[in-house]
Amino acid sequence: MASDPPRGSSNGGSGRSNGNGTSEQAGPADERKPSDEARSAFTPPLGVPLPPPPEEEHPTSEFALPDGLRPDASIEPEGSAFAPPGGTTGQTRLPTFTPPHGIPVLSLTKEAPWQDRMRTMLRMPIHERPVPERAERTEEEGGGPAVPRVLDLTLRIGEILLAGGEGAEDVEAAMFGVAHAYGLERVEPTVTFTLLSISYQPSLVDDPVTASRTVRRRGVDYNRLSAVFGLVDEITSEGISLEEAYRGLAEIRRNRHPYPSWALTLSSGLLSGAASMLVGGGTLVFVAAAIGSMLGDRIAWLASARGLPEFYQFVVAAMPPAAIGLVFALAHSNVQSSAVITGGLFALIPGRALVASVQDGLTGYYITAAARLLEVGYLIVGIVVGVLSVLYIGLQVDPGLKRLNPEQALQLYNEPGVQIAASMLLALAFCVLLQQERHTVAFATLNGGVAWVVYGALTVTAGFNAVPSTAIAAGLVGLFGQLLSRYRYASALPYVTAAIGPLLPGSATYFGLLNFAQGNLLEGFSSLIKAASLALAIAVGVNLGGEVARLFLRAPGLTEAGAGRRAAKRTRGF
Repeated sequence: MASDPPRGSSNGGSGRSNGNGTSEQAGPADERKPSDEARSAFTPPLGVPLPPPPEEEHPTSEFALPDGLRPDASIEPEGSAFAPPGGTTGQTRLPTFTPPHGIPVLSLTKEAPWQDRMRTMLRMPIHERPVPERAERTEEEGGGPAVPRVLDLTLRIGEILLAGGEGAEDVEAAMFGVAHAYGLERVEPTVTFTLLSISYQPSLVDDPVTASRTVRRRGVDYNRLSAVFGLVDEITSEGISLEEAYRGLAEIRRNRHPYPSWALTLSSGLLSGAASMLVGGGTLVFVAAAIGSMLGDRIAWLASARGLPEFYQFVVAAMPPAAIGLVFALAHSNVQSSAVITGGLFALIPGRALVASVQDGLTGYYITAAARLLEVGYLIVGIVVGVLSVLYIGLQVDPGLKRLNPEQALQLYNEPGVQIAASMLLALAFCVLLQQERHTVAFATLNGGVAWVVYGALTVTAGFNAVPSTAIAAGLVGLFGQLLSRYRYASALPYVTAAIGPLLPGSATYFGLLNFAQGNLLEGFSSLIKAASLALAIAVGVNLGGEVARLFLRAPGLTEAGAGRRAAKRTRGF
C-alpha cells in the first residue's frame, strides 16, 4: 500500500507532484518572487510602460537657454586656469589676452617704417599688445620657433645698434620686432648702457627663457648702423628666414668701414678749420686749426692703440689745437688764436652722446640716460684738462695774453655767405667722421646749412637769445632728419648728428675754460652754464623735432578708433 509523499525534502525545499508520483523542487527564482503584499499600489503592472518623471524632479537654471535656441557662436569656450594661454580647445583657438576693447589687428606689411610699428606696440602693456598677422616661422615642419637662436640673433642686432649710438627706445623696438617676427610674442627686451637682456615666456605655466649680452666696445659707424636697420626691416616686413638673417648679420660685421683712417684724419682737420671760420677766422686760422686737429687726432689714435682709456684720449687730443693757438698768441701775430682753439674744440665736443642721453631721458629710459650723461661729463672734463693745461702754461709764460680773449671777435663777426659755406663744410666733414653712407652725406650737409641759416636769422636779424635760437634750429634738424629716415626706412642719426655740428657750443666752452685759467671763476662758470644750456637746447630740439614728425602721423596698424600712439610714461607728477 502506498504511503503519502513527504511534506518536505532533505534540502528544505517544497515539492509538488507532477502526476507521475515524483516531486519537483522549486527553483531560486521562485524564492525571489515577491509576494502580493510587497507590491506598491502605485507600481504599474507588468506590460504597462512607465510614465514620464514629474517636472519638479529635473529643475533647470534660470540662466539655461530654452529649448530651440542655439548659443551664440561668438562666445569663446571657457578655458582652464592651468591650461597654457593661446592653446587650442577642439577647433577653436583661445586668445592669449583679451583687452577690454578687443584685440586690434596690426599689419606687419611694409606700409610704415618698422620703428613706428614696433614703438607703438612697445609702449603698450603686454596684455594690450595687438596680435600681428604673420605666418609663424619654424625650424622644421610642425616644430615651434627656435627660441635660443632667435634670442641670440635679437641680442646681436641690439648690440650693434646700442654700440653705434642708437637711442634705447629704438634699440628695444628693434629687439622686440625681431623676436616678434620669429614667433616669440610674449617677449620683454631691456636695454641699459652696457647690458642687453631679453626674456621670453612661452606661457603662464612654463618657465621663462632669459638671455643677456654685454656691450663692451663702442664705435661710430653709421654705415653699419644703416645696414642693421635694413636687416631689421627685412625681418619684420619681408619675412626672411632665420638662416638668411644670420647670413645678413655676418656680412654686415665683415664689411669694412667706407672711409680709410687717413680720410678720417683729414676730415677732422677740415671740421676744425670750418668751425674756426664760423667764429671769424681767416685762411691762416683755417690751416692752423686744421693742423692742430689732425695732430690731436693722430695722437689720440696712438693712445687708443696703447690701450689708454677714452678720457686720456680726449686729454691728448685737445692739447695740439690749444698749443698752436697759444703759439700764435705768444708771437703777438695778427692771427686770431682764440678762433684756432675754438675750432679744435668743435671736433671734440661729444654732441652725439649728448643728444642720445637727452633722448633716452625724455623717453623714460633714465638709467641709460644717466649713464650716457655721465660719459659726456667725463669726456668734457678730459677736454677741459687738456685745454686748461696748455692755457695755464701760456699764462705762466706771459700773464698779459689778451689775444686769447675771443669776446670781441665772436660777437662782431657776421658774414652770412662765409658762415653758411663753413657750416656745410663742417657738416660734410662730420659725415665722414661718422662713417656714413655716401647717399646720406648730401642730405646731412644740406640739413647743417639750413640749421645755421635758421640760427643766424634768429640771433642776428630777429635778435633772439642764443639758447632758444639753437633749440629752434635743432628742432628743424630733428624734424627733417625724422622725415628723411621715414622716407628711406632707416635710422635718423645719419641725417641729424652731422647736421647739428655747426650749432655745438665751441666758443662758449672755450671762453669758460679761458676764464678759469685766468682765475675769473664767476665768468668761467657763467660761460660754461651757457655752453651747457646750448648743448641741452640742441638735444631737446632734436628730440622735439622728431616727436613733432611722429605727432601728426597716424600710428600704423591700429584699426581701433581712437587708439593713438602712447607716451612712454604717464605719471601726472606722482
